[in-house]
Amino acid sequence: MTINQKFTTDKTKLFRLSNRIDSFSTASPSPYKDLTFPLNVYAHTLLLQEGKATYLHYGLFENHETDLQTAQQYSTDLLISRLPASSCRILEVGVGLGATFSLLTQQGHHVHGITPDAQQIHHIHKYLDKSATITCQYLEDFESGAKSFDVMLFQESAQYIEPLVIFNKASDLLSSSGNLLILDEFALQRVETEMERLHLLDDMIALAERFGFELVERLDLSTMAAPTLDYLLHMTAVHRKRLVQELNLSEEQLIQLDESNRNYQKKYASGHYGYGLLHFRKKSTPKWRLQRLKKDQVPEMLALFEKTFNHRMTPETWQWKYGSNPGAEICIWRENQLIAHYGGLSRKILFFGQPQTAVQIGDVIVDASERGILTKKGPFFLMAATFLERYIGYGKPYLVGFGFPNERAMKVAERHGLYAEVGHMLEFSWNAMSRIPLWGTRLHPFDHNQTEFTTTAIDECWQRMAADLQESIIGVRDWQYLQHRYLDHPSQQYQIMLVKNRFNERVRGILVLRYNPEYCEIIDIVAPLCEIPVMVIHARRLASMHGINRVLCRITENFAAHFAGTGGTQQTLNIRIPTNAWSDGPAPEILKNHWWLMSGDTDFK
Repeated sequence: MTINQKFTTDKTKLFRLSNRIDSFSTASPSPYKDLTFPLNVYAHTLLLQEGKATYLHYGLFENHETDLQTAQQYSTDLLISRLPASSCRILEVGVGLGATFSLLTQQGHHVHGITPDAQQIHHIHKYLDKSATITCQYLEDFESGAKSFDVMLFQESAQYIEPLVIFNKASDLLSSSGNLLILDEFALQRVETEMERLHLLDDMIALAERFGFELVERLDLSTMAAPTLDYLLHMTAVHRKRLVQELNLSEEQLIQLDESNRNYQKKYASGHYGYGLLHFRKKSTPKWRLQRLKKDQVPEMLALFEKTFNHRMTPETWQWKYGSNPGAEICIWRENQLIAHYGGLSRKILFFGQPQTAVQIGDVIVDASERGILTKKGPFFLMAATFLERYIGYGKPYLVGFGFPNERAMKVAERHGLYAEVGHMLEFSWNAMSRIPLWGTRLHPFDHNQTEFTTTAIDECWQRMAADLQESIIGVRDWQYLQHRYLDHPSQQYQIMLVKNRFNERVRGILVLRYNPEYCEIIDIVAPLCEIPVMVIHARRLASMHGINRVLCRITENFAAHFAGTGGTQQTLNIRIPTNAWSDGPAPEILKNHWWLMSGDTDFK
């Protein structure tokens, strides 16, 4: 390939390669070998192709004659052009190879850089500037005095950081009218169920407003940035052998990297991904501050829970509910006082027969002194909208959400377009019946010493139940779930009974029951739908054995027909099932009257 030779894709000429050194040799080991993959690949590719690596970020190509280094410099110059004219204090979050940091310093700005990658700092100190003020830490751990900076600058680093962390830190660290500059990739729309890493652009802008930032400028640079992906794919192919040898990589690593870049190509082409500049300016400091709940803040959450509901949640119960799912709790603070909480519990589900992950909304709390504000500026809306944007919908951790809000909360959420109703609960009631044994089936209490038998039996019952519910949405009810949900509960006691054939020992279904002095409640059933009548009969027999006269069972209305023939009475409960109507995801019309939910799905006491 000669100097200035152009390469093409199937359809268009893209850009000019800069002066290429065909026989460029790295006599010593690559200076980028110890960088984190794939940054080491990108840096070493630039070294081999261009003779040096100045930046690791995307280039912005003005036309097909632009070479990569020029395109990268154009991108940095565009970002720097948005800085105040006079010298200012800048926090650069993510420093890469240090070129932007060095340029800002040369222009007279006072710059502090942070990165969690110690190898980047080592590289900068060794090859660029030994005195560079750069610390090795994550943004969420960075501490400085209030209003320490005039500018916070993110150059392709914001995509790796939780947005709530970005805006909380910006609110604390930026001076009055301080600037927040983000040049990065974003998701522009979401239609896929798989988890996506890029932040949704519209969600970022909405969150900025909630933190008191005004949007000064929004530039769509997608068309200019996209050719960078073509360059990377072409150059990793050209230098593949040397990349493997000189960076000590496996061929599989490069194959996966190419697959990722091709996927990004497609999403840029379809308009799902894009590249842009966001310029925010600090306008005000809101009285309510949105944050994720940190582990050391749990005592404040438990105190708010007790103050609101007049009974305690123990630390053990909180750990049982949320401990395996850190981060899915959004809170609101007023100064140093926790005044609201919105939690989410992860739940594996079958979504019309396909494995997915849902989130159950729980422990939605607003301090009584703040509860009267029900507008879109109030704490409930701020929490709910932020939670839905951050966690629920296409490309997010949870495809769908569900919960059991009280009527007041449901009406507020519907009015603001946060929730839509997709079902409601019924309650069946039966009298206890004779404890005389049934001829064809018998009860087998759960035995902790028969784990292998129990595990197999429960999983087989779950598989038969799942086969009946291929056109529905149901939380997974395998052995692992039942063990955590019922056996590991820190305070509640449940009875788990296997209903078996009397003669061939085949397990027909699983009953989960809870007793109190007034009634026995069927908390859960794991069985094919045709076995529900026999499950109910055995629950009524067990109630009689415990001297209890009444049996209750709650179920979503759309499955009421499977219980209606069992001789009980039914009543509609004032419990409506919501779904996310705020962020992009499966439409409420698709979900309506498809959930299988029982008391075990609602009861976390």
